[in-house]
Amino acid sequence: MNVLANTAEFQHLVPVAQPVQGASRISIIGLGYVGAVSAACLSSLGHQVVGVDVDPAKAGMIAEGRSPIHEQNLETLLSKGVDNDLISATTDIVDAVLNTDVTFVSVGTPTSSDGGCDFTYIRSAARAIGEGLSRKKDYHVVVMRCSVPPASTLSVMVPEIEKASGKTMGDDFGICFNPEFLREGTAVADFNDPPKTVIGANDWFAAEIVADIYRPIDANPIMTTIEVAEMVKYVDNVWHATKVCFANEVGRVCKPLGVDSHAVMDIFVEDTKLNLSPYYLKPGFAYGGSCLPKEVRAVVHLAQQMGVETPLFSSLAETNEQQIEAAVDMVRKSGAKRVGFLGLAFKAGTDDLRESPVLEVMNRLIESGCEVVAYDEAISTGTRVANQFDYVRNVCPHLELTVAELPKFLRPSGFHVIDESDVVVVSQNTPEIRQIIAARLERAQIIDLVRLFTTTPTFSCYEGIGW
Repeated sequence: MNVLANTAEFQHLVPVAQPVQGASRISIIGLGYVGAVSAACLSSLGHQVVGVDVDPAKAGMIAEGRSPIHEQNLETLLSKGVDNDLISATTDIVDAVLNTDVTFVSVGTPTSSDGGCDFTYIRSAARAIGEGLSRKKDYHVVVMRCSVPPASTLSVMVPEIEKASGKTMGDDFGICFNPEFLREGTAVADFNDPPKTVIGANDWFAAEIVADIYRPIDANPIMTTIEVAEMVKYVDNVWHATKVCFANEVGRVCKPLGVDSHAVMDIFVEDTKLNLSPYYLKPGFAYGGSCLPKEVRAVVHLAQQMGVETPLFSSLAETNEQQIEAAVDMVRKSGAKRVGFLGLAFKAGTDDLRESPVLEVMNRLIESGCEVVAYDEAISTGTRVANQFDYVRNVCPHLELTVAELPKFLRPSGFHVIDESDVVVVSQNTPEIRQIIAARLERAQIIDLVRLFTTTPTFSCYEGIGW
């Protein structure tokens, strides 16, 4: 089992018994796209599956081994499951819960009138599940598979189940959140060869039961908290949408230039060290340096010259600016008048100050009357700051005075910075800085822009920019 390092909340759970391994009796509420595929594929793993849907036509088709949707290999699996007496279907949720041990919930979560999530079908399913649980003594696991905002499973579904059943989560029934990552057209293949299997739970016993269901196709599911699992599903889909828009904007810029956009992107995706990798994909501080800001401006300018709209590319500088302003606001809210900085260059291990977002933060705080001091392992009073500033003079003329006075802000060590400051802003994650902060953690007010530690400190004097 793979327990994520950043989900320590899950690690405190203590197993109360060893779950029974082997085939499970599973009910699936909602026989739409996810539900129908799940019913077919789970039965192919040997599980007894009862499909449930309020639509008699859908339930009837599943009971006959016919697919209610067009999806490759789905009807073959459904038919085989029915022939092997592993799949049945009904419109009665209560009866399905009574005759199974695990219930998957795959009902619709349409957009509400205010743009949020409509919980109507979830509440209805939860009440029926609760009624079923009220009539049985055995421990039961409810597994949410619907896309919902974080905390919805525990704040919306669980109260409805507890109210209808008179039972308590964790004692009488378990709750898990198990997001699906199925692509239409290849859903059966994706189920049997998943990119990842995520099980969110706050009950070790329930988590192990669900993990055991998936073990034939994934021996090492990712175990985490319910809230993290809920958010993972949203983040995955927003990222996919971002990739579509990104690629389309590349095409818009390439076409009037006579450049083959597919040839460009074919080469782009060959890079799995930077382009398609975890690199850059962690919340932290703004981008900077001699490349990213300049190239973003260049591409946006090029598109504008050709009359091409690129709202995604054009928004990058704006959202980057918002991250810089967020750091400034954190310092201002602390009320500090003496502000220290650990890290000045845009990237640790370099002395490159060109368009460093830290300088922007420093400059705004100086303008508002704060005193600043700073330390960077790679920067000294001998660093050729003036030459670097010449490179960005046209873009950052407002930083000229701060850059000129930078040598007087520098201190010989990070400890000097902490001792002279009311609050310390950390913008680089190096072994030296981690050691300095760890030594002074309870004696200094820390604003962390880089996620120094895997487990977030719980001291009141610590605050992270995105965690």
